[in-house]
Amino acid sequence: MVQIERAADLAVVGANGGGWVAPTGTAAPTSPLEQPASPWEALGGISDDGLVYGFDEDNEAFTPWGQTSPWRTVVTSSVRTFGVTLWETSRIAVQSVMFRLDPSELEPDGEGITSYAETASPAPDRRAWWFLVMDGSTAKGFDVPQGEVSDRSDVTFKQDEMSGYEITVTAYPDDAGNTVYHLDSVPATPATPGS
Repeated sequence: MVQIERAADLAVVGANGGGWVAPTGTAAPTSPLEQPASPWEALGGISDDGLVYGFDEDNEAFTPWGQTSPWRTVVTSSVRTFGVTLWETSRIAVQSVMFRLDPSELEPDGEGITSYAETASPAPDRRAWWFLVMDGSTAKGFDVPQGEVSDRSDVTFKQDEMSGYEITVTAYPDDAGNTVYHLDSVPATPATPGS
């Protein structure tokens, strides 16, 4: 009889997590169990939609004349994105990524007033990003050494709805040609019967 292996502790529910941002070139945490230290800045509370790790891929299939199944498929585009809705919209790090401003431009004056302008011609704003997903003893870390906010959704101000900045971060290749580095602390996979 076939025995089907299942291990509930190897399944992940995105029960908790967070995000941090830092200047490009900042070393990522060496473990998903390590608290990111300065210059990493926390992005604060994230909506209960959590983190969306996106895959956007295109490919070209090559099918020989007279056949209906391809002989080969080539990936022509492969993009990784991370989507979150940031709820702490008054946090300097959050305003900085949303409006593509240096954090120093968002420091309040002596009377507690912050003033800034949005440009119609933004310059590239690449930063290092660290995202963490936690579920019990499982921790999954995503290090994006070169990422940029590539999409921003509308912001709603309404009595029965939390305002938030919904952003998408696109991961770009670093000097090694990698877009995302994974650092996971997960339970061991049990031995397969009969092996």
